[in-house]
Amino acid sequence: MPLIPEEPQIHESAQGPRVTPASGRTAPTPRPVPGPRPAAPPRPGRPGPVRPMPAQRTPREPVVAAPGPSAKPVAPAAGTPQIQLVPASADGALDAAEEAVDLLLESGRAPGEVLVITTGDPHPWAVHELSFGEAAYWAQHEAGDDVFYTDAAAAPRAASRPVVVVAVNGGSGEVAATALPLALGRAGALLIVCGDPQQINSVLAAGV
Repeated sequence: MPLIPEEPQIHESAQGPRVTPASGRTAPTPRPVPGPRPAAPPRPGRPGPVRPMPAQRTPREPVVAAPGPSAKPVAPAAGTPQIQLVPASADGALDAAEEAVDLLLESGRAPGEVLVITTGDPHPWAVHELSFGEAAYWAQHEAGDDVFYTDAAAAPRAASRPVVVVAVNGGSGEVAATALPLALGRAGALLIVCGDPQQINSVLAAGV
């Protein structure tokens, strides 16, 4: 007697209810037909569907904008003060240095933290104080209570201060080439140089 293979017994909970058509064959379990997706709710105050947000770009590293004509910072090497270049003519370098000093004091720097060096004509304050004698003049420097002004010739006698401002207001190229390295050595945190950018950059590129 031939054996009739039995249909596999599959539980209805896994396949769903079987539907037996008139022909007697077992109909396959129908797959569910997905219905239409619901429309995205409109934004408040804006009718209509919401547009998808554009893909966000990978954030770039912050770009430091090039400084304006008032100051040009130079990235310092490790262990050296920051250098800022303030473009100015020889006639305007002293005024630019005065503005730099005013900004330093307004930003919170104490007057005794600032040393100003001129390569050409001395600052009027230095001329006035030297009229009372060099002893009184340098005594004010040692006291460290106020901004101290000196010229490049006397600058080697000046002690270090956190901020040194150089006004390239004249003098020979050799004077500037000597004053800038000296000023850099006296500056503890910041060196500001006011003058012709081409002349200053040539000295800076030479190893300042």
